[in-house]
Amino acid sequence: MAKWQERAALLFKDQGLHNLKNSNVLIVGVGGVGSFAAEFLARAGVGKITIVDGDVVDITNINRQLPALHSTVGMSKIEVVGNRLLDINPELELTKMQEFLSPERAFEIVTKDYDYVMDCIDSVTPKINLIRGAKRQRVKIISSMGAGGKMEASKVKVADISNTVNCVFAKAIRKRLKAQNINKLKVVFSSEIQDESSLKLTDGSNYKKSFYGTNSYMPGLFGLYAAETVIRYLLKNNK
Repeated sequence: MAKWQERAALLFKDQGLHNLKNSNVLIVGVGGVGSFAAEFLARAGVGKITIVDGDVVDITNINRQLPALHSTVGMSKIEVVGNRLLDINPELELTKMQEFLSPERAFEIVTKDYDYVMDCIDSVTPKINLIRGAKRQRVKIISSMGAGGKMEASKVKVADISNTVNCVFAKAIRKRLKAQNINKLKVVFSSEIQDESSLKLTDGSNYKKSFYGTNSYMPGLFGLYAAETVIRYLLKNNK
């Protein structure tokens, strides 16, 4: 046991630390939700992590994303987050993939080598393809729904997508998955009614046609719930 894991060892025990160290997790999207999820996994002692993201830090990310600072604007998110994870655990086996997922890559990237996939993508088509890839390989996956337009931390929960309410994003994903005959998916969502007054419509030149306002803590909270789900699963599964 490394000295930095002393407090974790008291809670996880030696077997738990062993399980985490020998686990392999894929995280796609390291923005608001994924960056926090990745950090929680690294601090828990997960031994192998692959992070995937093709984006760079934008100044508008600063209010809610872990890699976003005035000093990192314009830098690759994958590099900023990757360097941070290795600074937390220098022994982490980290794979960085700087790319946006094409449909083909979404199917290629998920393999049975992973114990869990964390879908932290914020656009519909790549998310659907990643979910399909995980389901095809029978790899466990948890998917983040919409944190935008939400304020109440107590309304965030983990559930099957069939039980989501008051989430426009989840409704769209659920409809697309049903067309693919996928009816079961573990998700993080908020049951709070979205603040419609925070919706911004764009002219279509943005890769997002519209988006909701987002506060500093909700994406991190979504990442926390996703990380908790994955960590607790890995702790119970012997490696």
